[in-house]
Amino acid sequence: MIQGDELVFLPLGGVGEIGMNVALYGFGPPEARQWIMVDCGVTFGDAGETPGIDLILPDLRFAEAERPNLLGIVLTHAHEDHFGALPDLWPDLQVPIYATPFTAGLLAAKVAGEPGATALPIEVVPPGGRIRLGPFEVEFVPVAHSIPEPNALAIRTPAGLVVHTGDWKIDPEPTMGPGTDPVKFRALGDEGVIAVMADSTNAVRAGRSPSETEVAATLAELIQAAPRRVAVTTFASHVPRVKSIALAAAAAGREVVVAGRALVRTIAVAREAGLLDGVPPFLGEDAFDGLAPDRTLVLVTGSQGEPRAALSRVAADTHPRIHLAAGDRVILSSRTIPGNERPVNRIVNALIDRGVEVVTDRTRLVHVSGHPRRDEMADLYGWLRPQAVVPVHGEALHLSEHAALARRLGVPNVPEIRNGDVLRLWPGRPEIVDEAPVGRVHKDGQVRLAAEDAALADRRWLAVAGVVSIAVAIDEHGEPAGAPEIALTGLPERDQSGDDMEDIVRDVVEDVLEELPRGLRRDPDALAKALRRAVRAELALSWGKKPICHVLVLAR
Repeated sequence: MIQGDELVFLPLGGVGEIGMNVALYGFGPPEARQWIMVDCGVTFGDAGETPGIDLILPDLRFAEAERPNLLGIVLTHAHEDHFGALPDLWPDLQVPIYATPFTAGLLAAKVAGEPGATALPIEVVPPGGRIRLGPFEVEFVPVAHSIPEPNALAIRTPAGLVVHTGDWKIDPEPTMGPGTDPVKFRALGDEGVIAVMADSTNAVRAGRSPSETEVAATLAELIQAAPRRVAVTTFASHVPRVKSIALAAAAAGREVVVAGRALVRTIAVAREAGLLDGVPPFLGEDAFDGLAPDRTLVLVTGSQGEPRAALSRVAADTHPRIHLAAGDRVILSSRTIPGNERPVNRIVNALIDRGVEVVTDRTRLVHVSGHPRRDEMADLYGWLRPQAVVPVHGEALHLSEHAALARRLGVPNVPEIRNGDVLRLWPGRPEIVDEAPVGRVHKDGQVRLAAEDAALADRRWLAVAGVVSIAVAIDEHGEPAGAPEIALTGLPERDQSGDDMEDIVRDVVEDVLEELPRGLRRDPDALAKALRRAVRAELALSWGKKPICHVLVLAR
């Protein structure tokens, strides 16, 4: 170490929100720090707030500016909110990626499935392995979570040890992997822990999360007792749950049909990694019609109500191969992510209306969270005995409750930060010392849009009030050259009085063309402005809304 060295933590996403997790650790003097990045995830668009946007990426302009000093990207696990932005954003960073085998395999498969995506340089690290990146030594510490090979990171620096928990929980009986080992975390605590950057997702929930083994037992019971077909949906990446479902199906004498590309891709990676050894081969969708109802289990995507996923199409009876009928059973082995309640409820209600039995976690133990509740968090802090706890991975409520819990447990320092805060962890007490630019980048098809892009505001307004398109031609004398062309999109056909909406617009256009002085009619900009103003004002009176109004003036 040299005089002026500091250890800092900088979240660029995931602090003050759920999803889009990405953070930087920096060591060195402020003007010459070296950095590592932990995770690089996405969050998902909302039809109301960001219509047409499927993915939202973190704004990495700070990391891009520090690219010569960025030593690598370390991935804790393979959930989309932790690695899903890499196919889009890695080309702007061009640094090595480090991940355990399943995470590396799923990331490579994801990239291979995206047309035009750049192959990523992924260095595979065994679970429990260590890598050296400049002043950082990073150890992958296995934990329990809802995906294979989740890891906390023990980050050793010249200033001391920091633990980045990633997503984790305590599960005394995990169905896959070693789980969260108290002996290992006590050993880390014995080294002395400067700070823990810790998952806040379930900080509002008391007690302990049930074990994945309990879910497996419930699923086995429900699958065995079902009189006809069974369909189960879960998160595509939840390989431990997929294995439990498959073993329960085999015990009940049922064949497993897989429907949904995300599941097919994950299952292929899991089999290659040896995670589904002992599980019979799955069947494709084409096998569905040839199976007896009481010998069928369908594993489908769409646990969050995604409109194009298999379950949505099955519920609407529009799936080309998979069909359910009265007496069949559907199990939603998942939780509904906040914001997805409406599409999920739509699917549930559609299935029930067709006589299909629907089982959710509201009535049976068919899902448990992969995140720790408060008693589990207390155990972790008892093992690690950290000098500081920094709540991350959560919205404001989760972060606040987490901070209050850590203080009650006697943690000496509990700084509360948000995305963009540069938190100095050493030397001295943790302190916010700077601020970095952060934000969101919307992926619109193959194009990236800034959050403030006018296209997004226009789409929100289109959803509220539609659009009126008007084309008029003006000759060299300032007179209309033919009738105006008018098109309405997203407007009602008639107003409250029963008048045709297009006729209302046409009358306004003709009035403006008649009343506007000839000199202004020859000015395309002035004429377009007058038409827009008059049409929107009239529709506000007759309809109560002001649509977007596009006017094209062709002047000779």
